[in-house]
This record gives sequence, C-alpha cells and structure tokens, in this order.
Amino acid sequence: MFITFEGIDGSGKSTQANFLKNQLQNDGYDVILLREPGGTIISEKIRDLVLNHRASSVSPLTEALLIASSRYQLVNEIILPALKKNTIVICDRYIDSTIAYQGYGRGINICWLNEINKYSLMHANPELTYLFDLKVEDSMLRIKNKNKDRIELEGKDFLSKVRNGYLKLAKNSKRFILLNAMDSPEKLKNKVYNYYLNKKNENF
Repeated sequence: MFITFEGIDGSGKSTQANFLKNQLQNDGYDVILLREPGGTIISEKIRDLVLNHRASSVSPLTEALLIASSRYQLVNEIILPALKKNTIVICDRYIDSTIAYQGYGRGINICWLNEINKYSLMHANPELTYLFDLKVEDSMLRIKNKNKDRIELEGKDFLSKVRNGYLKLAKNSKRFILLNAMDSPEKLKNKVYNYYLNKKNENF
C-alpha cells in the first residue's frame, strides 16, 4: 500500500507519519518512510536547493520542475521497487503538495503541473492520503520559533492559498482522509491507524 501525509507547515503530519510507520512495523509489516522533496541522494540535493536557496530569482516554474525531478528519482529508485515487494510505502508529502503549493500557492497552471507529473509519478499513485488541516494562524504560531526554509518564509496570504488548495483536493478525491490538526497527537495517532485498518480491509 502507498500512503501519503499532507498538510501545511506545522500541521504535525511528519510526527503522525512516523507514528504510523512504527505501528505498522510493530504489526510485522515491511514499511519505509520517505519524504518529499528528498528520499534519495539526488533528491536530497534537490531538496536543499529548493528549500534553502534564498535567492529571490528562483522562479515558480523552476521550483516546480526541480520538485518533479526529485519525485521522478524517488519513484524510480525507491517507491516502485518497494511496492513491487509489497512493502508499505509512507511518504511525507507527494504530488498533492505540488498541486497545493506550486499550483494554488504559486499560481502555476494545475493542468500543466498534472501533465508534467504524469511522467514523474509513473503510475505510483497513493491509495490513502491523510490531510492534516490547520488554520493559517495556528500554523504560523506553531512554526514561529522554527528555523524556517524558503517556502516557510512565505506569508499568510500564500499559506491561505495553499490550505484552500488542499481542501479542494480533499473534496474531490475519495482517497483523502481529512483530519483536524488541532486534535491531540494521541487522538490523531489512533484515527490514522484506524483509517489505515479500514482501507486495508477494503482491499481484501
């Protein structure tokens, strides 16, 4: 199974992705936890370029193409081989982050983004996506003291566009599970695991 975790910065998705990985490993499954951009040597170098390059001259299109390149490498090198071995793949961000951040946030044509990413996905589509929804004000409070990357330095208006984009994506796809990121970590952990069990039972 291929599972993705999505949400704006500060939503707690990374913590929950790690919780699920540990739970499934305790259940006896082979599981890998990846992140985007990143996950391979090449993809991590692209991540550093995208997130830590402070130059204002990095265009939205350049950003989107770099992330698509990173994704292609990750899918080809790790995700597809793992899925063929029936390993459960969990990814912290994936294609929906591109649509939300570069599409709705940056204003890049979403049809163009989908077309470009058809090649990077290579049919490695998530079966289950958790979206941790968080108000922008709460997001900014949570990451206030964090050493922010280039995208996290964007303002409130940008984050609002990204959040709204995520909510539109969730509304139009049955693979999304919408969760309130303000719930306690323990409550979210239980919900995430139970939704996974429901999805697993559907597949049998």
